[in-house]
Amino acid sequence: MAFFKKLDNPGSGTMAREKIGRMSGSGENGMSIIGPGMNVSGDLVTDGTVRIEGRVEGTVRAAKGVVLGREGEVIGDIVTQDAVIGGRVSGTVLAESRLELQSTAVIDGEIRARAQHLQLDEGARFNGQIRMIDEGAEPMRALPAEASAAPQER
Repeated sequence: MAFFKKLDNPGSGTMAREKIGRMSGSGENGMSIIGPGMNVSGDLVTDGTVRIEGRVEGTVRAAKGVVLGREGEVIGDIVTQDAVIGGRVSGTVLAESRLELQSTAVIDGEIRARAQHLQLDEGARFNGQIRMIDEGAEPMRALPAEASAAPQER
């Protein structure tokens, strides 16, 4: 029994699913999923990509990417390299590389992104402030140094 469908046929999947596949990569930095109906209270930290279809109350830090489905909700900040937002966010969204707000996105808070890599689809709603990250500026890390470093032996 197959759980996953191959995306060999270009017309067989949605754009979001294809973007997720490119963002998730393989190996250690795979994808974590917060499924529909799931509620998480606390901060999420991952070296890979996280897909959120449920509700998260806390900061989401993902080294590679965050995909927020249209029914997903984050009450807190999102800090990542690439983000595709289709649901609701109450907080700051910091995308160091690329940010896409889909038509179903609702953002209440601040957006920090690179102007040349910010995409807002028609219908996306935003209430807050947008700050552009300079191309030559020192990048902010999606993961703090202590979270991404290997634990030290004592």
